[in-house]
Amino acid sequence: MRISKYTIYAIVAFAANIFFNANGEVALKRNIPTPLPEHPGNVFLEGEVIRIKLPDGVWRLLNYENKVLGQAKPENGIAELGKLPVGFYRVSCLGDSNWVSLAVLKQLKKPTPITSPICLDVAMAWFYPEEQMPIAANLCALAGVNWSRDRLNWAEVEQQKGKFAEKTRYDSSARHQTAAGLQVLQVNHISPKWATENTHRFPPDLRDAYQFYLEMAKRWRGYVRAFEPWNEADIPNFGGHTGAEMASFQKATYLALKKGNPKIIACLNVFAVHNKAQLADLADNQTAPYFDTYNFHHYEPFDNYPILYGDHRAVSAGKPLWVTEAALPVKWSGDDKLKELSDENLKLQSERVVKTFACSLNEGSAATFYFLLPHYVEGEVQFGLLRKDLTPRPGYVALAACGRLLADAKPLGRWQYENPELRAFLFDSKPDGTRRNVLVIWSAKNNIDVTLPSKPVEIYDHLGRNVSSDNLKKPGDKDARYYSINISTAPLFLIFDRDDKDKFAVQKPQPAPVEKTEKPSTIVLQASEKPEKIDLKNSAYKVSRDKQFALPLNIYNFGDSHIKGALTIETPKDWAAVFTEKIELNPMEKKEVLIKVLPKFSPNEKVGKIKIIGDFGRGGKPVLSVRFIPE
Repeated sequence: MRISKYTIYAIVAFAANIFFNANGEVALKRNIPTPLPEHPGNVFLEGEVIRIKLPDGVWRLLNYENKVLGQAKPENGIAELGKLPVGFYRVSCLGDSNWVSLAVLKQLKKPTPITSPICLDVAMAWFYPEEQMPIAANLCALAGVNWSRDRLNWAEVEQQKGKFAEKTRYDSSARHQTAAGLQVLQVNHISPKWATENTHRFPPDLRDAYQFYLEMAKRWRGYVRAFEPWNEADIPNFGGHTGAEMASFQKATYLALKKGNPKIIACLNVFAVHNKAQLADLADNQTAPYFDTYNFHHYEPFDNYPILYGDHRAVSAGKPLWVTEAALPVKWSGDDKLKELSDENLKLQSERVVKTFACSLNEGSAATFYFLLPHYVEGEVQFGLLRKDLTPRPGYVALAACGRLLADAKPLGRWQYENPELRAFLFDSKPDGTRRNVLVIWSAKNNIDVTLPSKPVEIYDHLGRNVSSDNLKKPGDKDARYYSINISTAPLFLIFDRDDKDKFAVQKPQPAPVEKTEKPSTIVLQASEKPEKIDLKNSAYKVSRDKQFALPLNIYNFGDSHIKGALTIETPKDWAAVFTEKIELNPMEKKEVLIKVLPKFSPNEKVGKIKIIGDFGRGGKPVLSVRFIPE
């Protein structure tokens, strides 16, 4: 049997980065990454002689600014370009709209910190065949990525109820990413057909989800370190669930994940938008004990971040914020087959990579996952940092600059400068492995001269290229304490000594709420209403204004013992509810009850809420809050 060279690379990487602890569990070992042999993807480290595959012809070598640096004439299909400094480069032939790209990165001086916030959505299992997985994983590691986000299809892994496939592409991708020293976050967004007719929604029986995530937590122990049990359940593309539905699903899957692997990070099933009604609905359901990180996505302009993050932070229960998709994407143009970005948008994408991380981290994100590594198009939008052939766009080089210069970054605040066009965020970081203060700085519109309170130790542009200190000028008064620098819309990284942080007047980041530490209940309550009754904007079910209706309620026991308990219900003023009070449940049993509700909406009452509270002794006190809106 012939073994591919990429399989050999993967075996070598696996041996280098994975070992087993005394308990026989997979443990992550993170080394300083180096490129794979033959440099697939055309990514090199500074100081390496660059050799790339090219068809015969006369090729021009261009840098990021499209300045011609020389010619390349392949011999036997290989062009040697010598040594190049850090940056993004292309080779092209005259008259040909396509081009071949390459990147030169500065090698990391120390392994990426295990707490670094620079993370990446890779979707490896969906985008890359197994022979390309070690390449994509290596490119992530070279860029200083800490966490990588993958994609999962439940139906492929559990093809029949209780029958799990022995080996899948998801197993392979988890192992290849772990072998490269990456921490893996996995997410699913689809139910199998055996569990529900509407596969875009949660399974109606939460025990199906519980059993699946219990098995996955056991199966990938050490390989998958965090789970988002569903992707963007709050929007119609992925089910259009209410906050209450998301809460019940979260509770069941959290209990399963923690039972399967107590060390796993059980993330919140992630929000796509910040619909305040859905956020409030989730919070009313007292979901905080059932997630380790509060997860959400955004694709909004940078100046919107304070409000956006504030809305999410308010319901985060003080848990770490994880932004697991983030970008301000750009559109492709030209050849429909290539779906490539224009030169202008290639540069714009790369600048926005740095701005996305800087603005997100300043708002308190503990892990921001840029969207997306692979070549991926939605309509006119091109998201990918890599091209189809795994070669880089400038945005990938910008990602590597963030991975290196914002390694382990913690926000110190936004610099309060007199010019309102300036965007400048100060971080306590580890650029090149040394603890420093890093100022990420750019102008919102025009070039402006900025007076710095201290002289930077080093300056890098948004691609991680060293910027000459000649760009620093003494202001008119010749005061040796101050230096002036011209700032454009392209971000710069200014590196300062740690003692310099007090010289910057900063608006400190918003503090997280006090973390809630309640103990989760093993009893889960679930409203089982029909999806067509949902008013998603209000995260509520549509009901008659003054006629009795029946709310189906499922009660689950995910504990290990028989349990007895009782329910009580809180209703709005003048509402009435009739229900079964006493409940008994065996382990993994579900009971269905009907709650008969007589609403009485006041003329000004837009939404009515009922809260169902259980008391099951050692099983805990589960809560379900459900919202209703008059038809």
